[in-house]
Amino acid sequence: MKRSVLKFGGSSVADFAKIKNIALYLKERVHNGEQLVVVVSAMGKTTDNLLKSVHELTSNPNDKDLAMLLTTGEQQTISFLSLALNDLDVNAKPLTGYQAGIETIGKHLKSKISSIKTDLLEQLFEENNILIVAGFQGFNKAGELTTLGRGGSDTTAVAIASALDCPCEIYTDVTGVYSTDPRVYPDAKRWDTISFEEMMEMSALGAGVLETRSVELANNHNIPLYLGKTLSKEKGTWIVPNDQMLERKAVTGVALDKEMAHVTITYPSDENQSFLHDLFIKLEEAEINIDMISQIQNQDGLQLSFTFKESEERELNDLFDSLKSSYQDLYVKIETTYCKVSVIGAGMRDMTGIASKIFKTLIESHIPFYQVTTSEISVSYVVDGANGEKATRILCQTFDL
Repeated sequence: MKRSVLKFGGSSVADFAKIKNIALYLKERVHNGEQLVVVVSAMGKTTDNLLKSVHELTSNPNDKDLAMLLTTGEQQTISFLSLALNDLDVNAKPLTGYQAGIETIGKHLKSKISSIKTDLLEQLFEENNILIVAGFQGFNKAGELTTLGRGGSDTTAVAIASALDCPCEIYTDVTGVYSTDPRVYPDAKRWDTISFEEMMEMSALGAGVLETRSVELANNHNIPLYLGKTLSKEKGTWIVPNDQMLERKAVTGVALDKEMAHVTITYPSDENQSFLHDLFIKLEEAEINIDMISQIQNQDGLQLSFTFKESEERELNDLFDSLKSSYQDLYVKIETTYCKVSVIGAGMRDMTGIASKIFKTLIESHIPFYQVTTSEISVSYVVDGANGEKATRILCQTFDL
């Protein structure tokens, strides 16, 4: 019997009418001879609303309590969808991350999946056509509930597909992968196919269509991955291995990351190596991802800059406060008025002049940039927040995206 894993995002299950329509769609697929694992997110803005409620109680919540609270959003969705399916005479079983055997490692709010009990899922398939799994969550070795971070439901879906060795379909409110966010550039092109490599780069650099770890998992386990619009007949996008791309463009997309912040650290001392060692150890312990690192050393001491996710500002401030007890002359400046614009394309490896064309475009458009980093298939710029969307549109026009 054919199996697939389907994931429906928060906007797709935002109300009961949408949940009922998804149930009807799933019933049709079951009648066509499929067994399904359906991974769902919390309804609409449920997670955001839960976080707002927390801030009315405390400004410093502990991670264990937050994880316990946030997992309740997805648990509502699995229950509602199971009720709708069973009302249609479809055998469905709702499962929390704990019940589905999704074991995790790492911090409570930034966990990574370590294993999934597929024997349990196989056993449940003997009596059920559909297993409805709460995305975004799991449990650690201590039996405590954990979450996988923003976009974690994508990772849940691909991890289950990898464990069961079947295709994974991600459904959301967009019709596929575009060259950039159509809300920023309405003429953005939608791709029928895109390589895993390019999709991972776009996700990591701020394109919010798919969570980066989910694409990496699919690539590592060779899992067919599809992104489409919920209950739409419009064709979506298949993410495929790089060698399956028949046509390779120099540039595939432009990613705009508005949720980044920029930090500049100045430390006027000869003890720079000790400071850098302690800084990066603490960043690793806090599981804070940083990007676009640059370092200057001169007679005035050390100046270090990097970017990070704005949502991690509280953890980063706590980290710097702890460092200042040992390094009193440390000066830290965090800017949240910047954004990152990145140009991505696997064709950059083989084609010259891409970077110079980007520099020329930004300079001629009077868009200043403050930091630049490159990889084999991307070039990223820190620009003023007010210029982010303008830069995105101009770069899309420059490269016919």
